[in-house]
Amino acid sequence: MFAVIKTGGKQHRVVADEVLTVGKLDGDVGSKITFGEILAIGSGDDVMIGAPLVSGASVAAEIVEHARGPKVIAFKKRRRQNSKRKRGHRQDYTIVKIVSLDGAKN
Repeated sequence: MFAVIKTGGKQHRVVADEVLTVGKLDGDVGSKITFGEILAIGSGDDVMIGAPLVSGASVAAEIVEHARGPKVIAFKKRRRQNSKRKRGHRQDYTIVKIVSLDGAKN
């Protein structure tokens, strides 16, 4: 059984016991969270596709850890102007483990 969830402006296809990296979420390590925006859920040929969301469906997950991505450098230089700018950025991520999928049928 799989589900397509929406979190942080992105869509992820998830299955039970999968470890997934998503955008930063509030919560402590070890706490349970529930994704309520389910776009599709099912297995094989029996797939329920929402319009836009599947009502009554949810995905439960557990926060494994909070992490940061690699440093990305944005360097801008204007030639012959003695002007340059160096700026770094690290994105915050949350690593979650999918515990269960609940696809309530209407």
